[in-house]
Amino acid sequence: MDTAVGSPHSDRPVMPHIRIDRHGAVGVITIDRPERFNSLDVATAKDLRRAGIELARAAEVRCVIITGTHGVFCSGADLKYVRQHGSDPDFEYLRPEGSPTGPGHGESFKEILEYIHSTISEIRRAPKAFIAAVDGVAAAGGFGLAMCCDLVLASERSVFEWAYHKTGLTGAESSTFFLPRLIGFRRAMELVLLNPRLNATEAQAMGLITQVLPVGEFAESVMDIAQRVAAGPMRAQGVAKALLNEASGMDRLDYHLDRELDELARIADGAAFAEGLAAFFEKRAPRFDG
Repeated sequence: MDTAVGSPHSDRPVMPHIRIDRHGAVGVITIDRPERFNSLDVATAKDLRRAGIELARAAEVRCVIITGTHGVFCSGADLKYVRQHGSDPDFEYLRPEGSPTGPGHGESFKEILEYIHSTISEIRRAPKAFIAAVDGVAAAGGFGLAMCCDLVLASERSVFEWAYHKTGLTGAESSTFFLPRLIGFRRAMELVLLNPRLNATEAQAMGLITQVLPVGEFAESVMDIAQRVAAGPMRAQGVAKALLNEASGMDRLDYHLDRELDELARIADGAAFAEGLAAFFEKRAPRFDG
């Protein structure tokens, strides 16, 4: 049973894989690309940014939920899209006319991550609460997208995985920024080096998520919590969020996101990622030399 939050019906123009819904003062952004495990190519990442900005700045929206469909929250950048070096319309402006595609994959990642990182920055600056409603898998960029939200609500069937380890990447989408702030340096290194696949209870015990909810009641429970937040004193909540941002060094977030993007794009042009990507699609363990 699909327990995604939000109604599929809306008066808004429908983007191919991003849905925007309203439930009173609660806005819902749904990532709906099940054929690619709710991963993000350039078009979907661009639409996610558009949805995030729209609801972050809409005065009548007092709380925003981000969720997924079909047992997946989000699996990050679309590796199949990256392996194919994106598409010509998406990337032609990055290449001199007539120049061939380079051998690496940094270019492909960079364009996707610029939109995802912009969305994350908007979430943290927004003077309202953003809730990640995770019902299923949150991995790599999906993990980072969840971690940047103010509350993370997870169903009992959810799993969380840093996952960059598997393809030889460095981490992005805010994950290396938020992990040490959420769970401390030592546990952050554990996730990076050992890459455990955490169930919802383990993730909550570690301090990564706010609350674990039953699968059958997930959509209703998330909406109840969001409406409770939306009924609160929004201006005071917004100021409190800004103060907590300041106390947590959030003024460094945009700088760190740029560093994550540059480092991941650089490593994606190397041999380790080429091996990790090949292993991912061949469904085998990678053999990293460096």
